[in-house]
Amino acid sequence: MSTVVKDFDVWKKFLGQRVEQAEKLGISQDTISELAYEIGDFLDEKVDPANHSNRALKELWGVADESERHTIARLMVKLAKSST
Repeated sequence: MSTVVKDFDVWKKFLGQRVEQAEKLGISQDTISELAYEIGDFLDEKVDPANHSNRALKELWGVADESERHTIARLMVKLAKSST
């Protein structure tokens, strides 16, 4: 997992593949976005960003309120889907 988090392009592709798997299983976009939100919270608390892209996301997450964090999570899902 640490290799995936270090390279932003690898991270996007990894997320995109997980989103595709979730969609194939019939998981709703709302549920996928909520999971992305929870992952964002986990990463914010537990992972030191290993590159500038992840650092920028962490800083955005840090200044965002809950509603904005949900928006960031939805946008990350959208970005990840476009990276597969």
